[in-house]
Amino acid sequence: MSSTRFAALYAACLTPLCAIVFASDAIAHSYQVSGLAIGHPWSRETAPGQSVGGGFLTVTNRGKTDDRLIAVTSPVAAQVQLHTMTMDGGVMRMREVTGGLAVPAGGTLELKPGGYHIMFIGLKKSLKAGERVPATLTFQRAGTVQVAFAVQPATSTGPMEMPHAGH
Repeated sequence: MSSTRFAALYAACLTPLCAIVFASDAIAHSYQVSGLAIGHPWSRETAPGQSVGGGFLTVTNRGKTDDRLIAVTSPVAAQVQLHTMTMDGGVMRMREVTGGLAVPAGGTLELKPGGYHIMFIGLKKSLKAGERVPATLTFQRAGTVQVAFAVQPATSTGPMEMPHAGH
């Protein structure tokens, strides 16, 4: 086999492997700040011209002191707010949360569709599946941490992760 043909075959075989490695890195991600673990920030893609988007993640407090998520900022939106969603007589109502969200010592705060979540308001561009949205989370005690929200398809209901083979 010629070296050119071998190189082409090698590249063709390697490409799917690389796609899997990069996809798992883009999808399954987490961050740390002090005793807090921030797991799998994600968002849904938005339609062209849509001015708002949602953000979701978990914060696990491995420390012995309560903390609070008090603010989120992102360069992709004019403003970012912490929100809650409730159903009232069959009507969905979203409201800004003032004073932040508690992250109890030894507990977990879950931001997910249908509950507490982050609202990116005044989007400067559409969020596209496969992209990452940079943001800064600010906690009352732990301080700030830079994260990136993995943008998933509009139909996503939770963070998409690759299977963890062998464990």
